[in-house]
Amino acid sequence: MSDRPPLPPFNRETAARKVQAAEDAWNTRDPHRVALAYSEDSVWRNRDTFLTGRAEIVAFLTAKWARELDYALRKDLWAFDGDRIAVRFQYECRDTEGQWWRSYGNELWQFDEHGLMIRREASINDVPITEAERRILGPRPEAEHGRSFPLQ
Repeated sequence: MSDRPPLPPFNRETAARKVQAAEDAWNTRDPHRVALAYSEDSVWRNRDTFLTGRAEIVAFLTAKWARELDYALRKDLWAFDGDRIAVRFQYECRDTEGQWWRSYGNELWQFDEHGLMIRREASINDVPITEAERRILGPRPEAEHGRSFPLQ
């Protein structure tokens, strides 16, 4: 098994790098690429959905990005300790009917010694927005890495 740095235990710098790497991967909207950050038996809770393993993660993300069009995400480091990281995030997308949404959430992550996520718990709330209210217009420019994203 190969390592996926940065590895725990995390400090502020390595936790921030892990969060940015996750944001970058999710913004590709490539379920197979995203799933590589998770252990083969990773356990998820995403809203009211419970998943186990990469195959279920890939299937979940494939369906997610089929219905959440023009998805763009921002993640901010909230806290870290040892092998755990907490993040807050926002993403925007439109549904197949053209309604835009901003989704706010918190995630709790736990990693194994190889830097793979073994547990992910996500609580998410959705707010309808107009296209004019959009603030997240694609992947975060590199010059904005490490900056906190405003709540509203």
